[in-house]
Amino acid sequence: MNGAKPAELPRVLGTFDLWGVAVGLVISGDYFGWNYGLNATSAFGLLLALAIVSVMYITMVFGFTELSTSIPNAGGPYAYAEAALGPWFGVLTGAATLVEFLFAPPAIAFAIGSYLHLRIPSIEPKAGAIGVLVLFAAVHAWGIRLSATIELVATLLAVLELIVFCGVTAPHVKMSMILTKPLLPNGLSGLAGAFPFAIWFYLGLEGLAMSAEEAKDPGKTLKRGYLYGLVTLVVLAFATLICTVGILPSSELIKDDSPLPKALAQVTRPDHWLTHMMVYLGLFGLIASFHGILLGASRQVFALARAGYLPHPFGKLHPTRKTPILATVAAASVGAIVIQWGKTEQAITLSVIGALLMYALALVSLVVLRKRKPEMTRPFRAPFHPWSTWLSIALVVVMLVGSVMRNSHIAGLAAAMVLALSSICLGWKNISQRAPP
Repeated sequence: MNGAKPAELPRVLGTFDLWGVAVGLVISGDYFGWNYGLNATSAFGLLLALAIVSVMYITMVFGFTELSTSIPNAGGPYAYAEAALGPWFGVLTGAATLVEFLFAPPAIAFAIGSYLHLRIPSIEPKAGAIGVLVLFAAVHAWGIRLSATIELVATLLAVLELIVFCGVTAPHVKMSMILTKPLLPNGLSGLAGAFPFAIWFYLGLEGLAMSAEEAKDPGKTLKRGYLYGLVTLVVLAFATLICTVGILPSSELIKDDSPLPKALAQVTRPDHWLTHMMVYLGLFGLIASFHGILLGASRQVFALARAGYLPHPFGKLHPTRKTPILATVAAASVGAIVIQWGKTEQAITLSVIGALLMYALALVSLVVLRKRKPEMTRPFRAPFHPWSTWLSIALVVVMLVGSVMRNSHIAGLAAAMVLALSSICLGWKNISQRAPP
């Protein structure tokens, strides 16, 4: 404000760091959450939903890679929509992004709290979740280099554990457990109900775009981080799902947030060291995603505040740490409130609906920018555009409609939140513009 140069985040992240962020943002989806989709459909139905969702994410990531390398802004989708569609749609997209990134961390934090409670019963799940929230908010406040290092180490350990899990369980997979009859017991309605939980395997991947300002040479490193991360996640998603539903019936996998340890115990034994490893190292998968998504949430708050849509202090960086401390505290505070709600499944659905709305707006922005700004520098161009982009948009809309129909009350809550946040942002911008210099 008052002519001062906007705060700029330091560029310290290389390709390997960005791969760690991309995979880490998402990898908790392999460990828990997806199993609730078995309430809606069969193992085969969830596998089919994952295949459709994977096509959507592959085409969508092509578009997000083009957008993030062309407009390397910490606001990510908000910045793309504002550039293509104007301030109102920019704020609407930012609000949808906030719903996604503010509800996903507490859902993961609660799962971490549940894991801790299993090992140390004296730690209540909610207390453990809030403790984790405070700890990693402090890490983010300390500095991006420390945050990126923790993210990369946690991601590597989580990927290693999934590889071991699949290696041990794959020889025991029975296709008869997957190809049960009827294949789709609840028809297309059940398939639609499974989409939010298939999306959970990839939810948050777009958050890498919010690290664009902190990437070294984003035209190269961001592109590689996105594409290498996508390949890793597609392979892990299918391998994890097949090696779990091919071992245990759905009725066993939907009981709690620990489907992988249950499947592993089925082929070894409950007290086997590999089963214990899955429980302990499983925490790293949850921590990686929680850590990364909380980072994305803080960057979205920071970017909106820097642009004048939220109170200016949230758009400031610490003078020495160069981190948006107040934006991080705000995101963590909302997470603490959501944890008290204590409903993991509903928080996941809210996050997914916010994400789907944001995906649609960001992808439409790509189409508009290609037409209106053909001269824009594009270090990466989405392959097979516009057909791949329109396919992604169509799949997003189908899944959004399916999610809304299956979860109408949660969809109504998500819509109310997006509209309320948009109104607050636009109202604050209007007030700040009228304020005397």
